[in-house]
Amino acid sequence: MEKKRALIIVDVQVDFLPGGALAVPKANEIVPLINHLISLPFDHIVATRDFHPPKHYSFASRWAKKAGERITIEGVEQILWPEHCVQGTKGSEFAPGLDVEHFDEVVYKGVNYQIDSYSTFFDNFKLRTTGLEDFLRLQGVEELYFAGIATDYCVFYSVIDAVELGFTPFVIVDACRGIDLQPGDIQEALKKMQAKGAELVTSEQVEKSLTSHSTSKEHV
Repeated sequence: MEKKRALIIVDVQVDFLPGGALAVPKANEIVPLINHLISLPFDHIVATRDFHPPKHYSFASRWAKKAGERITIEGVEQILWPEHCVQGTKGSEFAPGLDVEHFDEVVYKGVNYQIDSYSTFFDNFKLRTTGLEDFLRLQGVEELYFAGIATDYCVFYSVIDAVELGFTPFVIVDACRGIDLQPGDIQEALKKMQAKGAELVTSEQVEKSLTSHSTSKEHV
C-alpha cells in the first residue's frame, strides 16, 4: 500500500520574518517555495503556529534579562527570546502571501505560559501534546516532510520527535531557514537530524518524488 505523506509547515509567521520581533535571516524567501510545495500531491498539509500568552516564560522581558541569556526552569535550560508570536498580535499571524487556504490542520504550540514548545508534537517538558501525532495517526500518515522556521530549533526538535514516534521524516532543507544563534548551529542541527534517521532533501527532489508517484498511480 502507498505510504501517506504530510507536509508539515513549521511556524511560518510574521514575527519570524525580516522586521519581526524574532527575525530569522531570509525567512521570507521560503514563502513562495512553501506555496509551491503546498500545490504538490501531499495527502495532508499541516501548519503549526507558535502561540504564546503574554509574559511567557521564554520571554527575556519576563525575567528582566536580555534575549540570548539562559536560565534553568525546573531543571530544563531555557534560552530567553524577545517577545514573539503573542496570542492576538499581528506577529503571531501566518506570513503574508502564505497559502493558508489549503491547510488541512493548524496546530498551536507554546500555549502554556510556563513551558516553551519547540517541537510541533510536545512542549519542552513533554507534559502536553499538541495533537499533531493524533491527527497524523488518524489519517494514516507515515512520511512527514518538514519545511519552515527555524531549522536549528522548532524544525530540529520536531524532526527528532518524529523519528522517536516512528514516523519517517524528511527535511526539505531549502524550504527551511535557521537562526544560527551560534555560527554553525544550522549545519550541526542538519547533521544531528540526519544521524537520527531523517533524510535531507531539496524541494526539487520532493517534487520529482511526489509527481512520479502521482503519475504512476494514474496509470494503474
